[in-house]
Amino acid sequence: MKRLGGLLVVAGLGLAGCAGTANEREGERRAVVAAIDKANTHWMALKPVQENAFWDVAAYHTGNVEAYRVTGDKRYLAYTQAWAEHNRWMGAKSTDKARWKYSYGETDDYVLFGDWQTCFQVYADLYQLDRDPTKIARAREVMEYQMGTPAQDYLWWVDGLYMVMPVMTKLHRITGNPQYLDKLHQYYSHANAIMFDAAEGLYFRDVRYVYPKHKSVNGKKDFWARGNGWAFAALARVLAELPAEHRHRAEYEAQFRRMAAALLPLQQADGTWARSLLDPAHAPGPETSGTAFFTYGLLWGINQGLLPRDTYLPAAQRGWRFLSTVALQADGRLGYVQPIGDRAIPGQVVNQQSTAHFGVGAFLLAGAEMVRLLDR
Repeated sequence: MKRLGGLLVVAGLGLAGCAGTANEREGERRAVVAAIDKANTHWMALKPVQENAFWDVAAYHTGNVEAYRVTGDKRYLAYTQAWAEHNRWMGAKSTDKARWKYSYGETDDYVLFGDWQTCFQVYADLYQLDRDPTKIARAREVMEYQMGTPAQDYLWWVDGLYMVMPVMTKLHRITGNPQYLDKLHQYYSHANAIMFDAAEGLYFRDVRYVYPKHKSVNGKKDFWARGNGWAFAALARVLAELPAEHRHRAEYEAQFRRMAAALLPLQQADGTWARSLLDPAHAPGPETSGTAFFTYGLLWGINQGLLPRDTYLPAAQRGWRFLSTVALQADGRLGYVQPIGDRAIPGQVVNQQSTAHFGVGAFLLAGAEMVRLLDR
């Protein structure tokens, strides 16, 4: 009997692999919930609910909703509910459709820019808990206007897969409107055409970083860990709500498995993934956000039967061990989160004090899936 990745392991199997007693499993569950609460309580005390609805804050709330679902802690739900009410259930707030844009922008005219749409998946989740249509009225207005345009290039950067794709499956689940899934596939296909490297099974951040136009410091393909984390997590969240019989489901599942297989051998001995996935020397040192998204995706895939447990559980356990025992600090701060950016930056300092909304959100996603693993 030993410990691996923060989970008790018996005869080489995690407790969720049917080894160990019910009491041992319950003890491990309590430990994971305690880690979730330690990080989340610290974060909620640190950040007021009166924050905007831009992607970085909204990404935290996507994780907080999942933390609420597995813990039932009403503080978590109240915190996200208050944030949504503060933002009036909106992203970017312009009402002049003639001025709506979808290139990069942080002002209220950039209604169609996916970073302002991340919040809609949180609102959709809150709607499922209390079906008040005002919670999704703006989300529907924006997304249904967008789907009525001929443009298909809304997902031009890899982060956008996480920001937008789950919005469309969640709103389809609520409305039953098939256009959400049709347009989702069009947007996803465009993203793959410009950013996905079929040989490696990984995504470049955007067209600026496609090899050989851009290279790592050692001349390799530069695949940004967090960017691929956004993509991997997006596929999991899409599949979670995509109808089983949908004609494109097999394609999304295949891409999810393809990324998992590409990521598995790239994990480092400490349980993390390098900021530049194929070139650890490009920006050495541990990093939390990419690792958390990958750990979440692997655990989700195992829980759903899409990834073989024996193959992927050890990697997920190693990832969780880093997240819960190294990244998570004694005071509840989640450290080693690379700051907002678009690439792995040589020489950038990422240490115990480095934290951010999206890193905590990714940690909560991973923790929630670890709880579900133990529950199974």
